Amino acid sequence: MGDGSALGFAHFLANTDGVARVLLGVLGMMSIIAWYLIVSKTIAQIVQRRRSAMFLAFFWNATSLEAVQKEIDARGVREPFGHLVAHSLHARSHHAKFGAGKLDEAGSEQEFLTRTITKVLDEETTSLENGLTVLATIGATAPFVGLFGTVWGVYHALVAIGMSGSGMLDKVAGPVGEALIMTGIGLAVALPAVMGYNWLTRSNRVLTAKLDAFAFELLTFLSTGRTLGAATGTSRPLASAPVGR
Repeated sequence: MGDGSALGFAHFLANTDGVARVLLGVLGMMSIIAWYLIVSKTIAQIVQRRRSAMFLAFFWNATSLEAVQKEIDARGVREPFGHLVAHSLHARSHHAKFGAGKLDEAGSEQEFLTRTITKVLDEETTSLENGLTVLATIGATAPFVGLFGTVWGVYHALVAIGMSGSGMLDKVAGPVGEALIMTGIGLAVALPAVMGYNWLTRSNRVLTAKLDAFAFELLTFLSTGRTLGAATGTSRPLASAPVGR
């Protein structure tokens, strides 16, 4: 029983073999990558929401599309809504000047705008989902990596016990209990990854829904010169005639 006090994580590391150490290294790398993705994408989303709110406030209170274009030219775009507006205004101006000169520009102005907006929405969705596949993979595989380490550790512990010829409980429980450390590490890596993935996925879904709604209203305005609420007398401040004609 006195040897049992020496058992633990340090004893496990000192007596483990190369396979278990490689698995520990893999789990450690998974944990670093998962936390990096969670922290970096969370910060990026917070900054993106703030910038999006500022841009939308400016856009709907602008006096004309020319003012919006000048603001975009001066400051650039750093969030999805500004990116969508910039490409839509450029597509509208390009089609008005050059018409359908290429196959990807074929059709009416509204059709060209629709294709442009759809392309930008796809790009923004892909950008938002960047890294989430890695996070989901870590959350799904880390427990199995830990379980494999546990199975490997239990196997070697039982072999060592068999070779020693001692079947006492204290000789069996200690090494087997140490082997279970790998399962615990695998779960500790997987849980934050799964929770972070679910939170980021939901946050991206909310932002994408808002972007889709804004894209539909932007297309309506660029096509008709009025927002969706114009017909009911509740139009946005930006209600000037389309520019670039």
